[in-house]
Amino acid sequence: MASISTESKGYFGEFGGSFVPPDLQVVMNKLEEQFLHYKDDPEFQSEFKFYLNEYVGRENPLTFAENLTKQMGGAKIYLKREDLNHTGSHKINNVIGQILLAKRMGAKRVIAETGAGQHGVATATVCAMFGMECVVYMGKVDTERQALNVFRMELLGAKVVAVEEGQGRLKDAVDAALGDLVQNYENTFYLLGSAVGPHPFPTMVKHFQSVISEESKRQILEKEGKLPTAVIACTGGGSNAIGAFAHYIDEPEVRLIGVEPKEAPTLSEGVPAVIHGFKCLTLIDEDGNPKPTYSIAAGLDYPGIGPEHSHLKVSGRAEYVTATGQEALEAFHLLSKSEGIIPALESAHAVAHAVKLAKDLSKDDILIVNLSGRGDKDVEQVFNMVNAE
Repeated sequence: MASISTESKGYFGEFGGSFVPPDLQVVMNKLEEQFLHYKDDPEFQSEFKFYLNEYVGRENPLTFAENLTKQMGGAKIYLKREDLNHTGSHKINNVIGQILLAKRMGAKRVIAETGAGQHGVATATVCAMFGMECVVYMGKVDTERQALNVFRMELLGAKVVAVEEGQGRLKDAVDAALGDLVQNYENTFYLLGSAVGPHPFPTMVKHFQSVISEESKRQILEKEGKLPTAVIACTGGGSNAIGAFAHYIDEPEVRLIGVEPKEAPTLSEGVPAVIHGFKCLTLIDEDGNPKPTYSIAAGLDYPGIGPEHSHLKVSGRAEYVTATGQEALEAFHLLSKSEGIIPALESAHAVAHAVKLAKDLSKDDILIVNLSGRGDKDVEQVFNMVNAE
């Protein structure tokens, strides 16, 4: 029977918590204890920064999209270039932090879930570097549309398990990974990729991903001498968005805008419910189960959302809007042709909203778009979609 400890932290308003079986709660408590111990430890911080600099390639640029800005004729558009990180997305930031924690906790086996494959690739990468066994769960549908990332993970030494249950997508991969953890928690570290799951995962992921906004805030002040009008990021589980928002949450004049797929409008239409061991806004069907979802961007294909995003929505601190798959495809082509930067389909949702918003703002306004990943992984998928028309 799932339960929640009365001592459990990790709530953002009414959202969050840790709704897991008692044996697993013991594991969550230990993970929280170790995270709190090490996150401010000077030696841990030094090692984390070393790998971010020397392995990931941070800090990455805040690039002024001059051509795109001229085309839109309104606000200045800046791109926070997470696509330039080693392995091609923001996912590596959190993975470096968690693998260093896993090492200190004596883990030898690491499991992960992935949708678009970027978190799986990042996890396989660091497991190869640190000599740990790696198992990645991925929905069968996603293994087919992201076959290149499956090959990358296997090339790096990971075992990729295609999950056929349910829709064979990200939710089902999370289900399988949590099932593995329940069975093997004594010798396994679950390296969760998004800002979801039972406490302390959402807090941990935000902590390691907040390097995005830590850098962008400093960079925009250096370039423009003021804070942006808005920060825009795509939202699936919410890891890149919470990292992009983190250092602006206490700056009320900065608008925080999450862009989710119109086909999986969790924050627009979701209701409070428990999914995967935590409470968040969730798309629910008539039977009270998570609704099937679909997005052309596998990384956004999730019926829930991080608990802090749920709170930011309900409290009114952040705005959440939708972009259709077609709008994302158009933005994918637009950014490629105007700036020579091919975005991930996930990131293209944020670009799609940014170009619409920019037209309605003045030239004194500034938008920062978190370009959460590069589109190499999506080129074949887009090629097939274009040629099927």
